[in-house]
Formats: sequence, structure tokens, C-alpha cells
Amino acid sequence: MDRVTVVGGGLAGLAAAVALAPRGFAVTLMESRQRLGGRASSFVDAASGQVIDACQHVSMGCCTNFHHLCDLVGVRRLLAPQHTLFFQTPDGRISRFKADPWPAPLHLGRALAAAHYLTAGDKLGIGYALARMLAEPPDTDPPLREWLKRHHQSDRAIDRFWGVVLTSALNETVDRVGLKYARKVFRDGFVKHRDAFTVHVPTVPLAELYGVELRGWMGRYSVTLQENVGVVKASCEQERSGWELHLRDGTTQTTKHVILAVPFDRVLALLPENLVADPFFARIGHLTPSPITSVHLWYDRKVLDLPHVVLVDCLGQWVFNRGEVAPGEHYLQVVVSAARPLKGVGRDEITRQIVNELTKLYPAVRAAKVLRTKVVTEHTATFSAVPGVDAFRPPQATPVPGLYLAGDYTATGWPATMEGAVRSGYLAAEAVLRAVGRPARLVQPDL
Repeated sequence: MDRVTVVGGGLAGLAAAVALAPRGFAVTLMESRQRLGGRASSFVDAASGQVIDACQHVSMGCCTNFHHLCDLVGVRRLLAPQHTLFFQTPDGRISRFKADPWPAPLHLGRALAAAHYLTAGDKLGIGYALARMLAEPPDTDPPLREWLKRHHQSDRAIDRFWGVVLTSALNETVDRVGLKYARKVFRDGFVKHRDAFTVHVPTVPLAELYGVELRGWMGRYSVTLQENVGVVKASCEQERSGWELHLRDGTTQTTKHVILAVPFDRVLALLPENLVADPFFARIGHLTPSPITSVHLWYDRKVLDLPHVVLVDCLGQWVFNRGEVAPGEHYLQVVVSAARPLKGVGRDEITRQIVNELTKLYPAVRAAKVLRTKVVTEHTATFSAVPGVDAFRPPQATPVPGLYLAGDYTATGWPATMEGAVRSGYLAAEAVLRAVGRPARLVQPDL
């Protein structure tokens, strides 16, 4: 039985392990922390003992591989589809974005037409630009803002439509991204299938998605799970036809195949010195990160009736209503994607700005007491989808026998999302299967 060691217990690593374990491999999954999920994970809030997500993660109907993984391990029921999205402007007005029972791409036409924060001219211009965008070759990737201006988009449409959607989806601003992944978001998420745009929000902390059911599944397939085990270096043992993993406790483990499923900013540090300068791997060093900040707020009463709100012309992009998590404690999480402008701003000031924003938006907040707050910033949350970024994204199969890569930064055809992470894990597993002469298709078809 071939031994495969997956280094990293984020979604990419979990997907690779889940894909290979039922196919005759002895799988070991190593995670440096005492929890699974990687950047899409939870932690215990020291002040309350509650398990909370570092940042709220959601999927969409078009995320077929992420949902396939959830189905496999039995946690799909923990995702709640949001068939209506609520868009709110600083004046308190709300537009509801819901699909009509018409075939794509007509299903969202009436919702766009009813958006109160866009003028009639903006909406006509957006329709024109969407049609032109979808007609572009899939790999065309000029700077997006310049492309939008060439296609007659007003600054208001760029800020209130393109920017609102893409900053959340790509964790990057319109002035920094390229056309390719903007097109991907709109084509796959809004135009291709009527169910693709439906947002799915976990009903439990992310830790529970990787909890009893997942661990039980791994136990049934004899996956060896090693938590709090950090790999500091991987070296190739040619005479043994395998790899030696050097752990932070000074010990080593050997394996025939190793899948490095760690964030892109850690990959080069794990590689043997002779591979770091190799052009195949060196390209990873050209990827740049984009941060996400989440502001967690606990109020002494209910302050929001809606399950979520997408904010327009605000500092925050999403407000998630997590409900009453303890007697007399009502929990909101506000997500600030592409949070580069907050660099150097103190947590107290970030909290003050978000609380002021919510106070202006929701009258109930004015009478409520903030019980406590927490600000979490993931500085390397995703790679930045700059124009031409695919030149820096390596495939999962490397030129080195027995070495594979997984992670949302690898060449998946998707931006940095949970879907991209799972796809990368499945693609890495496909590469392992090809190497042992048992090719199989694991990546799930699109909607």
C-alpha cells in the first residue's frame, strides 16, 4: 500500500486526504495546529469560551467541489442556503436580490433592475459590460478598472456594483484585479446557472464542519491524523525512493508521496534548497497576499432582524447575524475584505468605525450595549488576483517525483476561495493517482 502524507489540514489538505483514503492509500494528515480548517477555521474566544470563526466563510451554489466534499463527509446539512441577498446603503434603504423562476441568465434581471443604489443608466451600462465581458476569451486578463472604463462604466457603477461583488468574491479591489477572475465570478456565479448565485452560510462555527463527522469519516478510512505536528523541512531520499519530513520536535517521518497543502507564503521554506530557485517553484514567490479583517461584536439585545446584509458604500462589506449565542448575547460579525487600507489602524479605532457604521444603519443598535468586541486580521488571507496572476500559480503535479502541491494558490482555474482550495486537493489527488498508474477524475463538473 502506497503511503501518502498530506502536510496541512486546511481545506486543500482535507480534500486530498478524503479523495485518496478510499482508493487504497495509507494517508497521514499532518496539521501544525490543534485544529483543522486552515484559514477557514475557528478558535475559542478567551473572554467567553465560545467557539467563533476567525472570519465568516460562505460558499455559493457554483461551488460544486466544496459541496461534494461536504456531502462525502456528511456535513452538507450544516450549510444554510440564502435564497435572498440584502443590499443596504448608508441611508438605511435595502434592496432584495432574489432569483425569479426563469432560466439563466434572465433569472436575476428583475433583481438588478430593482437595485435602488444604481441609476437606470448604470443598469443599462452594466448589462452592456456584462455581455462584453462574457464574450471575452477566458484567459484575457487586462487590468479590470481600465477595461470597465473602456466599456463605459461610471464610477458609481464601478464602486456600487462591480466593486461590491468582486471585493467580497476575490478579496481584492477593482483597481488591483484583472479581468479573468472577475469574468469567472460573474459567469459562474451569476449568469451560467440559476442556482449558482445562492449563498450558503454555515449554521455552526467552521470548527464543527471539521468536527465529529469528518473525524469519524477519516477514522473509517484509517486516515492517520496528526495534529500539533509541524513540518519544518522536506527532503528527498532518493535511495529510499521517497521523502523525509523533518518535524519541529526534531523527529523525522518518511513517506513515498508528499502533498504540501500549506499557504503559498510557507511553501518555499519547506522545500529542499536545490528546489527553491527552480523556476517551477520560484514563481510562487511572486504571489502577493491580500488581507481580510473581521470585527466581532456581542450586543446585549437583538439589533438586526436579517440573517445577513451586504453593505454598499461602507467600510464593512458584509454583516452576518449569528443570533443569540448565549443568554443575553447577540453576536454580529462584520467582514472587511481587501483590508489593506486598515494596515496600521489600531483595533480600537477599527472597532469604533464599525460600531459607528452599524449605529447609523440600524436604530436598534443605538439603544444596545456592546458587551465585548474582537478584531481579527488574516494578513495573508488570499493571494491577490492581479492581472496575469496565473503565471505565478503552479500545477499540483511538480517535476519532482513524489512531490505535489495543493492550495487555493495553485492552478485551479478559480480564485482564492474554499471551492478553489477543495479543487486543488482533488487535483493533487488526481496527480498522485496518475503517478501510480491508476488515473481517475475526481474534480466535480460545474453546474
